[in-house]
Amino acid sequence: MKPSVVAIEPNGYFCSDCAVRGSAVCSSLDAAELREFEHLGRHVHFTAGETVFSEEDITTSFYNVLDGVMRLYKLLSDGRRQIVGFALPGDFLGMNISGRHNFSADAIGAVTVCQFAKVPFGRFIEDRPQLLRRINELAIRELSQARDHMVLLGRRSADEKVATFLLGWRQRLLALRGSLDTVPLPMSRQDIADYLGLTIETVSRTFTKLERHGAIEIIHGGVHMLDPARVEALAAA
Repeated sequence: MKPSVVAIEPNGYFCSDCAVRGSAVCSSLDAAELREFEHLGRHVHFTAGETVFSEEDITTSFYNVLDGVMRLYKLLSDGRRQIVGFALPGDFLGMNISGRHNFSADAIGAVTVCQFAKVPFGRFIEDRPQLLRRINELAIRELSQARDHMVLLGRRSADEKVATFLLGWRQRLLALRGSLDTVPLPMSRQDIADYLGLTIETVSRTFTKLERHGAIEIIHGGVHMLDPARVEALAAA
């Protein structure tokens, strides 16, 4: 993977204008706190394929995703890649107990994050219990997603895995954008395979099978949900 060369936007933005504030870590702050908070962060832009942070690097910053999609993954000892998740706008990344990143993250397409240096961010949250509660809420959500992913990897058929992935991804996008029938898939089929523990050939065959059965229509950059109930029935099998 090529080294990350990022563009950094100087301070001058306003947290109150942030499009993802309602779902972000800062949603619990009042107007006065937001004015102080916005001086802690800086907007950083990544292009497709650039690394945001790497597994086992010492954690020096936290990241709130503002725009785009990030790929989160671990490299196994034999060189294979296990994708552990995909980060969307509003997701908060980088906090961990060990002080080192426990997975790597890179940009699938263009990505913008709000980056916070670890030490001043830690000082800021010390006397703000509402912000600590919000961070805990996000951590609990992440843990729940990780448990669901473990079940998906271990106890589901290929058809069930792909159907569950499509429904889960659609649900996450619904929370951000509202109603949608067309589900954009910025990640590659290989990314989906690495997330589901399948081969790319199996993922492609399953997409084709779903289309043949009239559940979805495969379009450029995503799928159109023709019969969500059929996909739900398959995921619940």
